[in-house]
Amino acid sequence: MFNIDIKKYTRPSNEELKDKLTDNQYKVAVENNTESPFSNEYYDNHEPGLYVDVVTGEPLFFSKDKYDSGCGWPSFTKPIVPDVVKLKEDKKFNMIRTEVRSRSGDIHLGHVFDDGPKDKGGNRYCINSAAIRFIPMNKIEDEGYGYLIGSIGL
Repeated sequence: MFNIDIKKYTRPSNEELKDKLTDNQYKVAVENNTESPFSNEYYDNHEPGLYVDVVTGEPLFFSKDKYDSGCGWPSFTKPIVPDVVKLKEDKKFNMIRTEVRSRSGDIHLGHVFDDGPKDKGGNRYCINSAAIRFIPMNKIEDEGYGYLIGSIGL
């Protein structure tokens, strides 16, 4: 296992984020909204690569851990390393769920459920496309994530 240095990924102010993000990204990531299923950017992306926090760039998920759960949002069996996400109880909408937030950006990513593939730990990290950015394999080194290439296993 490797370590991802949180100091490399700092969160801009909300004012800066309003300029940097689209309206939808801001609503999802900062204001804790949810995007519509099946009409978001990455739910059906099958390219090999890396998904990072849209706010800080901190690496969060590898495409090798992404699967089609049928829910309409990108679903992953696990984060790159457990430390890059924070889990928080969410009692909105008269439900008890577990919210997934990014570690360095402290943004709303989505929720984790226990109905994922049993042979891969049983988790389904249901993540909003608006809260992540995809980096294809051929651009990982150019974007400064070359240190992860040996761990990706693609």
